[in-house]
Amino acid sequence: MSIFQPVTLVTGGSSGIGAALARVFAEHGHEVAVVARREPQLAAVADAIAASGAKKPHVIAIDLARSDSPARIAHELLARGLEPGIVVNNAGFGLFGPAAELDRAQQLDMIDVNVRTLTDLSLRWIDSLIRHKGGILNVASLAGFLPGPGMAVYYATKAYVLSFTESLHRELKPRGVRVTALCPGPVRTEFQRRAGMGERLPGLLVRPADKVAREGYEAFMQGRPLVVPGLGNKILASLPRLLPRRVTAGLVAASQRNRRKAKSSAWPRRRQGPTE
Repeated sequence: MSIFQPVTLVTGGSSGIGAALARVFAEHGHEVAVVARREPQLAAVADAIAASGAKKPHVIAIDLARSDSPARIAHELLARGLEPGIVVNNAGFGLFGPAAELDRAQQLDMIDVNVRTLTDLSLRWIDSLIRHKGGILNVASLAGFLPGPGMAVYYATKAYVLSFTESLHRELKPRGVRVTALCPGPVRTEFQRRAGMGERLPGLLVRPADKVAREGYEAFMQGRPLVVPGLGNKILASLPRLLPRRVTAGLVAASQRNRRKAKSSAWPRRRQGPTE
């Protein structure tokens, strides 16, 4: 029997969907540890959760873009007598624009955070997840179902997350471990600003972060492999089954061109750091 306290580990927990997921898990009695690079924002999230009457989350300030971040998280948890019973991989970022025009190093960083770090954190504590009959909730995206001209690397990373998570669901279900992919469409968070996408979002597809988090939590607790919040997003996720891939790619490319035009007509905004 483990001497360590089980905890729900939430990455990218300083804002947006990650903070909302931390709140939902805490509301339902889970002991939570939030991880992100911005300690003041993490502390504010933890204080707000404690003020709501739930147990105050543990705060772990680590930049998920660092190659050693999974090992550093493991060391920090060990030092506090904690081990994951549930892993929520929410940290990630996107960059908007043609791949040939975007910074190559930043695009490779995106693969590191969205793919490599998520994979490491998903596999690192399998024995602990089995012991605690817990699981993994990976935040993918509606983008994972579609080819993504205009955000090619980001869409590709989310396709990986979706495929990897669905496969893990099959592999680990017989061992009592739940694995779920949460695939939201547009959500009003810092993601759009940091990706350089501007502020305009397709209204019919947008869902608030708290609703997305609650739908993700419910699907995970029910042991479902996949959840796409919102009817409009469910319809879009089905397009690759109904249309040829080249047609779907053309529709995405047209949508991104319109977004670029809208962005270029707005006041310029300074792009900030990519990760939570």
